[in-house]
Amino acid sequence: MSILHELVQDIPIPKMVKVKQSFDDKKIDNLSNVLLEQFDQKQLAQQVKPGMEIAVAVGSRGLDRLVEMTKTTIDFLKKHGAKPFIVPCMGSHGGATGPGQKAVLEHLGVKEEIVGAEIRSSMEVIKIDELENGLPIYVDKIASEADGIVVINRVKPHTAFRGPVESGIMKMISIGLGKQKGAEACHQLGFKHMAEHVPAMAKIIIDKMPILFAVATVENAFDKVAKLEVLLPEEIEEKEPDLQRLAKASLPKLFFDQIDVLVIDEIGKNISGDGMDPNITGRYPTPYAYGGPEVTKMVVLDLTKQTEGNANGVGTADFTTQKLVDKMDRETTYANGLTSTVVGPTHISTAMPSDKTAIQAAIKTCNILNFTKARVVRIKNTLEIGEIEVSENMLSDVEAHENLEKITDLYELAFDKDGNFL
Repeated sequence: MSILHELVQDIPIPKMVKVKQSFDDKKIDNLSNVLLEQFDQKQLAQQVKPGMEIAVAVGSRGLDRLVEMTKTTIDFLKKHGAKPFIVPCMGSHGGATGPGQKAVLEHLGVKEEIVGAEIRSSMEVIKIDELENGLPIYVDKIASEADGIVVINRVKPHTAFRGPVESGIMKMISIGLGKQKGAEACHQLGFKHMAEHVPAMAKIIIDKMPILFAVATVENAFDKVAKLEVLLPEEIEEKEPDLQRLAKASLPKLFFDQIDVLVIDEIGKNISGDGMDPNITGRYPTPYAYGGPEVTKMVVLDLTKQTEGNANGVGTADFTTQKLVDKMDRETTYANGLTSTVVGPTHISTAMPSDKTAIQAAIKTCNILNFTKARVVRIKNTLEIGEIEVSENMLSDVEAHENLEKITDLYELAFDKDGNFL
């Protein structure tokens, strides 16, 4: 038996119970119809001229109904005689390579044969201007040569800074369209200044590039589109803060102020840019964002298949597993930190031999006298928290909260002979 097993073998793991968390689940069902109605309301057909080459900028996050929105937009542009094509709009994701970014889109279902448009993916950019402080502003070269640019993205709180505009259309324009060099420039002076730099860069790009319109969504707590708004370029700066406020109000959460040990089954870039959403975990990669529960020790057990080895975020946790480390593509993971300038999340947290030992290690180090009374919460990932597991000692919290409902009896967590979850 290894010394790591010896040190934690007697640490008890409390009995757990499944709990349902209730959130507002209002969503848009007929999304394509709503999108087409907004195209009509904004009189976009008058702006789309026959023969126009239009770059449709699509990003790398798991947006709800991304394929449907993309295809509906492309069909609309084609109907009015345009020649739309897709450009990946994702900063340094996909390993910061053209083929890698195309592959990311295809993993999300945005394939040429499905949406009806060619994907033109390159990391080549042009410098169009710079901010007063000297930061350069870049735009994807292929998109810059188009007759028009359309941006599709979700508006949501950022994981590393706070401001009127965080993740959304303006960030997609300044960082996504800027590719790796644009992302690097925007992050150059750190997240402390991102709330200023993102909109400042975006405003210049909107002024100098042929942005036709943006399709912005806000998702409910179950990651379903609850609001959709088509924004003309002159409306983006004014209306995005309102969408950001709605997104923050719609954010899912863990309804506990304090947690001794938070166990997360999987992290990945398809879940969050940080592998897991700090707005859920309360653990942020920078001091410029805040909110969420107070978590003493955090454990991440595995990577999603879709993240393809990018383990960004593992360093935000206190403990992980050897199986996660074995799946880690360090080059891709470290590229993330080199671009964002935040390298803490790309560190490897203490790696234990198994799921069980990782959880025991977290309980052992969570600074409580009686380990049997540990307040433990387990979630699959930060996108799926409608149903969670909590430890026996938290049942009084569950019974006292109107958004929480116990849905099973208490049970022991089950592990295989190697100590991993069955």
